[in-house]
Amino acid sequence: MENNELLYWLALRSASGIGNVTFKSLLGFFPSPYHVFQATYPELLRIPGIGPKTASAIKGFHQWQKLENELKELNKFHIHLVTLHDREYPGILKNIFDYPPLLYVKGTLEEGDLNIAMVGSRMASTYGVYTTERLARELAMNGMTIVSGMARGIDSAAHRGALAGRGRTIAVLGCGLDVIYPPENKDLYKKISENGAVISEYAPGTPPNAPNFPMRNRIISGLSLGVVVVEANERSGSLITARIAMEQGREVFAVPGSIDFHGSRGSHRLIKEGAKLIENVDDVLEEILPQIRRTRRELLPGEKKGSTDLREMRQPDQETSVSHPSSERSFSEHETMILNLLASGTVDIDTIIAKSGLSVNETMNCLLNLELYDAILQLPGKLYKRKETPCPIP
Repeated sequence: MENNELLYWLALRSASGIGNVTFKSLLGFFPSPYHVFQATYPELLRIPGIGPKTASAIKGFHQWQKLENELKELNKFHIHLVTLHDREYPGILKNIFDYPPLLYVKGTLEEGDLNIAMVGSRMASTYGVYTTERLARELAMNGMTIVSGMARGIDSAAHRGALAGRGRTIAVLGCGLDVIYPPENKDLYKKISENGAVISEYAPGTPPNAPNFPMRNRIISGLSLGVVVVEANERSGSLITARIAMEQGREVFAVPGSIDFHGSRGSHRLIKEGAKLIENVDDVLEEILPQIRRTRRELLPGEKKGSTDLREMRQPDQETSVSHPSSERSFSEHETMILNLLASGTVDIDTIIAKSGLSVNETMNCLLNLELYDAILQLPGKLYKRKETPCPIP
């Protein structure tokens, strides 16, 4: 999106009295923020929810130079804007009520990201940090992208674990992207932006004020298929994230702790209220993977649906002529390569990744697609094999 077009997105966000709901309401009547500013005063007043004060704020907006300077600052810090009209905007986030119309991003958001959020106490125990790092690492090794808030304690451990598993991770901040908070996470911030993304709905220069964090939490859960709470006391902000996740229809998981440790009381309460108790990564995957498969099955060729959690799932670009008898579709180049690897018999996931040269995310995406099209079977122990009567491979 060109800078002059982005200027109107920033202006509409900055106009007095316009929050996320009003912003999206205006875009329901006009094709873009540019057209909102080109509308006449009477035209704006005809839109439900737009009164004289808001219409005047739009027509009288004058801070254009300030916003031009902001765009220059974004370039300086290698930050880019992602609007809800952009392909990079996460489709899963559009399914929540109060999704932000634009995001500041340092790094990359990928269409194929399969996100799991991990949250918990800033004052984490040694057990909590160890458990978080282990779960995040194993989830990353299984192709999941770890989402958290880059706070001290559990959040930081989640990001570190994802990086240790050579996976992607996304940090959602409650401040501007030019403000590294907490400051000791400077190196972690850099690694996250190089292996995923650091994102925020707040403009550069916004300090980490307390009211920003509950708002930030809705994005953490909104980006994710499920939320894992590792340690939380009874007043933890992580419980807010978990409850928002429940309202958004996301899966909620909780790691049990000692009954004598006050930092586990919030997690235990979540379990009593219906969160799934988890002890290992398989407890998460057995809930999440069927959801991914259901969503993808709904999106098979010829069965396009409306908005779904993963409606913009990444697919490899190049196609070959290999088809499966039950699907009337061509397998991608990467899927064909994996089918060829399985021609010799049963192969474990690590060998598939090593021999294919694909990333963990790319491999898991291909394997899920091949399972959906009945081309392969997944066996216990993360083993895969071709079906007995597979399609011909050239």
